[in-house]
Amino acid sequence: MPYEKIDDLPDSVRNNLPTHAQEIFLESFNIAWDEYKEPEERRGNASREETAFKVAWSAVKKSYYKNKQSGKWIKK
Repeated sequence: MPYEKIDDLPDSVRNNLPTHAQEIFLESFNIAWDEYKEPEERRGNASREETAFKVAWSAVKKSYYKNKQSGKWIKK
């Protein structure tokens, strides 16, 4: 289930990440969705969606970090 636009992202992403981080998430998720469509390309028994989410969050974390005190995502 690739996402067409930011408004299609899950609430947990839209309500927590800054716009730029949402763009990173969207693009990374969609690329991973296509790249890991075959089960043998994924680790263990992970679903296609689970793998795409992991890849997307990993991409976000390369440019952003979550401030432990405020809980907000901040650009590195």
